[in-house]
Amino acid sequence: MLALTAVTAAVPGALSLPGAAASPVAPAFDTAPARAALKRLLPFQARQFTLVPVEEPESGASFSVSGEAGAIRVRGTSPATLLAGVGWYLERVAGVDIGWPGDSVERLPAVLPAVPGTLTRSATVPHRYALNDTDEGYSGAYRGFEAYQHDIDVMALHGVNEVFVPTGAEYASYRALQEFGYDAAELREWIPAPAHQGWWLLQNMSGFGGPVSERLIEARAALGSRVARHLRSLGMTPVLPGFYGTVPPGFAARNPGAVTVPQGRWVGFDRPDWLDPTGPVFDRLAAAYYRAQRWRFGETDMFKMDLLHEGGTAGPVDVARAAGAVQRALEAAHPDATWVMLGWQRNPSAALLSGVDRRRVLIVDGLSDRYDALDRESEWGGTPYAFGSIANFGGHTTLGANTGVWMGRFHTWLAKPDSAMRGIAYLPEGTGGNPAAFDLFTELAWQPGAVDHRAWFAAYAARRYGGADPHAAAAWEQLRLGPYSGRSGTWSEPQDSLFAAWPSLTTAKAARWSPSGMRYDGDTVERALAELLRVAPELRTTDAYRFDLVDVARQALTNRARVLLPRIRAAYEARDLETFRALVGEWGADEELLARLVGADRRFLVGPWIAAARSWGTHPAERDRLEYDARSILTTWGDRVPSESGGLHDYANREWDGLLRDVYAPRWAAFFGGLDAALVTGTAPAAVDWFAGDDTWARDHGAYPSAPTGDPVALAGEVHAALAVADRDGRSGAGGAAEEHCGVRGARAPVVIPCAGR
Repeated sequence: MLALTAVTAAVPGALSLPGAAASPVAPAFDTAPARAALKRLLPFQARQFTLVPVEEPESGASFSVSGEAGAIRVRGTSPATLLAGVGWYLERVAGVDIGWPGDSVERLPAVLPAVPGTLTRSATVPHRYALNDTDEGYSGAYRGFEAYQHDIDVMALHGVNEVFVPTGAEYASYRALQEFGYDAAELREWIPAPAHQGWWLLQNMSGFGGPVSERLIEARAALGSRVARHLRSLGMTPVLPGFYGTVPPGFAARNPGAVTVPQGRWVGFDRPDWLDPTGPVFDRLAAAYYRAQRWRFGETDMFKMDLLHEGGTAGPVDVARAAGAVQRALEAAHPDATWVMLGWQRNPSAALLSGVDRRRVLIVDGLSDRYDALDRESEWGGTPYAFGSIANFGGHTTLGANTGVWMGRFHTWLAKPDSAMRGIAYLPEGTGGNPAAFDLFTELAWQPGAVDHRAWFAAYAARRYGGADPHAAAAWEQLRLGPYSGRSGTWSEPQDSLFAAWPSLTTAKAARWSPSGMRYDGDTVERALAELLRVAPELRTTDAYRFDLVDVARQALTNRARVLLPRIRAAYEARDLETFRALVGEWGADEELLARLVGADRRFLVGPWIAAARSWGTHPAERDRLEYDARSILTTWGDRVPSESGGLHDYANREWDGLLRDVYAPRWAAFFGGLDAALVTGTAPAAVDWFAGDDTWARDHGAYPSAPTGDPVALAGEVHAALAVADRDGRSGAGGAAEEHCGVRGARAPVVIPCAGR
């Protein structure tokens, strides 16, 4: 670990090296962007920090923090690293948290506390990458610059230095392809609406939710350009989508010599064609793409692209030669570029990697914590890679992650004699939830050795609400033992919500590719809720506490559904109408309480999601199209075939007010109503077209609140009381079996759900 205590500044913002002349030298970089971010994050305490730029040595990024009360001095090797030093100070000295989401900065004293000695940290890996290809779609494709800016500031505060930026990526293809036989209107039909563009960039689909307008393309490009500039201003790298051959229909007919390979279908969508990179036209189109991209988004040296993602076909094309051609085209435009690839399923293949200069590649591994017996050095031939995790799929609101795997595996892999690990990659499909997971994962890159799992969660509990509290500590110990105890072998995320599933008496998950049963003992979440409700009153006003309280209460109530549904099934199969109706009444009451609970926090509202989409439209028809784009990705995802036969419906399920009230609850009411009628009449229940109902909601334009209502503390107390009554009466509990049992157990009445693979 590099010690920075020997470096002193002659004047604020300037650097003086040991043994140098007394006159100040030019600063290593401009600290103004870091200071501006600090003012946004800590408007009342920012002036108490002095930020000192330091040249980055060959050993990599580092920071140090020292100072007396009210005069904190942070030295760092980039604006973002200065912010990482501030973040370390806030957590380790001031005892507060700025999470993603939730913070406790209101608990900071007027005069910041002194630093005992000097805190120093060096990054253990050069690449500290963030964001999945799907993040924009599942985190909000219609956010404004201020939202992106805040997220980037928080990522910098946690040590991230490379961020994927897909916003406005359609601009480069739109401009370049007009030089190759397509008019603007054709291309606007081919480009999907913003929430679905991530899968177009992955060559999985095209056109859905369109046509997009010229004004929308320009506005998104302007936003993406601002996002990239903000990252560069902090010394962070914007990772832009590269070009690897995705083209519209009919490309070969319009461009003599071009060879295209049909890519078939992806879960019901027609995939765009692939232009053979070894052919004579590819280089010209790639050059046009990178020229338009550079003009609009500026310079960068990292580009993300994945050939043959999730079932793509090479056809007659030699994959190694194609990969080499893609890399040469990239380097022709950007001689110092690094090609970023996603480690996912069987990609990147050995054939692909054999055709590229692996020194200029970084694989962001999406499966580091999911499976056992991984040997990335052998599988990828020594290609540099980043240890990564996809801790949720579709932006689910489920709580938890495989944190123990991270702590045990990261430093073990890094210390291997032949290790090719060069980074971390924070890759949830949707961000803005699970703040403990984000905090812990990004910290791995700044810890010189293994981290104690229990000690980390105890320290997190002490700062999360701005003060040590025995009940907060007890709550987070239960969450550590429960949702955050996930192990590798099968999954990297916990189970999703049965409330959000298409109804069935045997359903075990809402999204097709989610775990089929509980991955931890659900009683831990109930115990955590009980402890959180006993946290000291002075800590309950923090944003972090109120978010966590709603989130934990939501998860406790959600877990109960996995006990209640098998009991409803048993009553139905026994033709016990009285018990069936009583249990269905409990289910409905839980849904109603859950909707009121999440309605008390703005981060669990569907209203802002919809309002943001409509705000990008300039006339009613466009506003309606964009609203459908935003609504459909949460529900049907696409048209009937991808949604129903392809299994994409509810892939992005989340327990938000609006969805709970008007999508999920009506489904279950209709289902249980049909079963009730079947019991009364002795006939089979009528079939229900679930897609039709979901599609109706996705195409609706009813407004939803954008401001929360209700008291989170009182509502969480109501959840706790309801669960306690259920446990006491022995009707049901919120307990759950550990993942090796793939099932659920109630506190009083065990019920087991059989295992099922993905």
